[in-house]
Order: sequence, then structure tokens, then C-alpha cells
Amino acid sequence: MNLEYFIAKRIHFQQGKKNVSRPAVRIATIAIALGLAVMIISVAVVIGFKQEIRNKTIGFGGHIQITNYDSNNTYEMNPIRVDESFIKKISIIDNVKHVQVFATKPGIIKTKTEFQGIVLKGISRDFDWNFFKSNLIEGDILHISTDSLENNVLISKYMANLLGMKLGDSFFTYFIQNQVRARKFTITGIYSTNFVEYDKLFILTDLRHVQRLNDWDEKQYSGLEILINDFDKLDETGDAVYNVTAAQYTATGQAYYTQSIKQINPQIFGWLDLLDINVWVILILMLAVAGFNMISGLLILILERTNMIGILKSVGATNWSVRKIFLYHSFFLVGKGMLWGNVIGLALCAIQYFTGIIPLDPEAYYVSTVPIAFNWFYFLLLNIGTLIASILMMIGPSYLITKIDPAKIIRYE
Repeated sequence: MNLEYFIAKRIHFQQGKKNVSRPAVRIATIAIALGLAVMIISVAVVIGFKQEIRNKTIGFGGHIQITNYDSNNTYEMNPIRVDESFIKKISIIDNVKHVQVFATKPGIIKTKTEFQGIVLKGISRDFDWNFFKSNLIEGDILHISTDSLENNVLISKYMANLLGMKLGDSFFTYFIQNQVRARKFTITGIYSTNFVEYDKLFILTDLRHVQRLNDWDEKQYSGLEILINDFDKLDETGDAVYNVTAAQYTATGQAYYTQSIKQINPQIFGWLDLLDINVWVILILMLAVAGFNMISGLLILILERTNMIGILKSVGATNWSVRKIFLYHSFFLVGKGMLWGNVIGLALCAIQYFTGIIPLDPEAYYVSTVPIAFNWFYFLLLNIGTLIASILMMIGPSYLITKIDPAKIIRYE
């Protein structure tokens, strides 16, 4: 039998109410529990927030875009001409899930009392509707027919409220080129992503409207949007797409321009990366606070048990053997605190995940409630890291045991 482990269990599980160390031990356990709970919640919220913003950005532009190399940074793009063979070359690249064409055209919506600048985004029958279906709040998505061209559009709730429109309403949109062109559209669906930067900008309609406004033929588009399976392989897949398009040219001899969503929106993804710094600051602070309380509790335990330490040393126990007793005891305290920390942290995350009880201002945070993501791998790493860090912090204070002289302690006792 492991003698140190046996003694540590007796100390921990048979601690009397009159022990001086009891309040300190409770405080240390509570500190570990609250610290781990805060760390779990912080990781879950930040990961959830990053995933929400990332998915919304991708929903409006795909993971990778292929456009004309001569296009400027506006939505008034020079066209590219692509055929089925070119799309097939992109589709067979590893990790590519879907390829779809799109075209954009800036315009202005004018009502009796309001006007708003917008981007008319034309999509085709190959469009992946999963993102907009999950954010659709009224009406239906666009059902694009090859037989007829309908003036139906999908707009955001933000834009509908801004312009005082509702489902089924019609409005005029004006496009300025060599001459002003007007188109009348009817609202057949309203979506809401709470991503105001895009909600106030994009209107979805049949691709052929944009092609006619730009005087393009049926094979000319603003570009291709590529959706992938694994976001962690975005850079690798982007390089593979670039290797295919680098040797290709448009019908007019112009090169293709390949960009990942990170390159298209560097400010958004740069901002999301900065959130990791906040998480690390929280983790370090929580570990420091919990560690300080554990160290204090261990020192009080050692001082309270000096007589026991003196007796153990007098019967032949080594310093390391006695130190192991208190390290085992610390392990029990940390384990108990971590158990409660996981229960509290995961319970609060589950409540927020299923109820969305804590709201946020979507205009400031791009989400209406605090987002939660359950990444069990990160939670496991968090537990392992907390356990290892806590035990390592106990090794230093346990060195005090080596300074205890059994002859002096027993004499004074």
C-alpha cells in the first residue's frame, strides 16, 4: 500500500470541524472551482463568438473567391468568363465542398420617405441556401427558374425595418452607369443574421438581373464562391485553388484573382484573433488567483500538522515522503475544486446555449445573445492544464517541510 497516499486520505476525508485549516481549505477549493468555471465559460464564449462571426462572414462570401484580377475593391467588378470544365477543375480539389457563381451590382433603393445604398447580389440555381435558410425569418428563399425571370428578392430584416417595408412589398432600385436604370423588385423573403455590416448591404436576386444590368452574357460573372469542408485547411485549400487558377486566363487574356475570406476581410479576422489574447489573460489571472489560494491553504495545513511531520520524520520518513503526503492532499483539494468547477461552468454554458438568456446588442456584437460553443477537446486540455499547473505550484511551498526539525517540534509539543 502507498503509505503517503493512505495518510493523505485520512487527513483530507477525516478532517475535524475544529481544524484551523478547514476555512482555508474551503476557500482554496472554492477558488479552484470558480477559477475553472470562469475559464470554461470564457473559452466557450470566445470560441462560440468566433465561430458565429466567421460563419456569417463566410455565408455572405464563401470561403474562397475567384474574381477578375483587374477588379477594384468595390462591388462594381469586371467580369470573368467561366465554363463547366473550369468549375469542375475547382470542384475536384481536396476539401472543396461546393462551387457557385455570383454577380454584384451597387444600387440605391428609393422609397417615398427613405433611400438606402445597397449591393444587389445575383445568384444562380447552384447557390447553397443552407446559411440563409438557417437565418430566414419570413417568407421563402428564391426559387430560380430557367424558364422565366422573376423580380423576386431576399432582403434583411434590418433593411426592411430601415425602409419601412414588409414581406410582399415592392420597391424600385436605381443603378447608375452611363445612364440611370431602374428595376422594380418584390420581397419574397426576409432574413436576419444580426451581422449589421452585411445585413444593411446585400439583397439577393436572380443572377440574370445583374448580368442584364451590366450588359453581360450568360457565361459572364463577377466571380466564383468556393465553400470548403474544413475551415482549418483554408490556407492549404486556397493555395491549391490558386495553383489551378494561376495558369488560367479569361477570354480577354486577363488573369484570375484568388482570395480567401481572411484576405477579403482581414479586419474582421484580425479582430477575432485578438480575442485569443483576452482568453489567455483570463486563464492566467484565474490560475494565479486559484494558485495563490492553494498555496496559502497548503502552508496553513503544513503549519497545523507540524507535530505529525515531526513524528513521521522521527520514525524514519524522508522529507520527500512527507512532502508527498501533502501533495496528495493538495491533489484531492484540486480535484474536488475542478469537479465543482466543471459542473458550474458547463451548467451555465448549457443554460445559455439552450435558452439564450443573456442578450447582446447585435449592432455592437453582431449576435443577439452570448454565443456558446462546446469544444470538448479544449475543455479537456483546460482541465489537464489546470491540474498540472496547480500541482506544480504546490511543490515549492511543500519545501517548507524540509525545514522542520523533528527534535525541536516534538520537544515544544
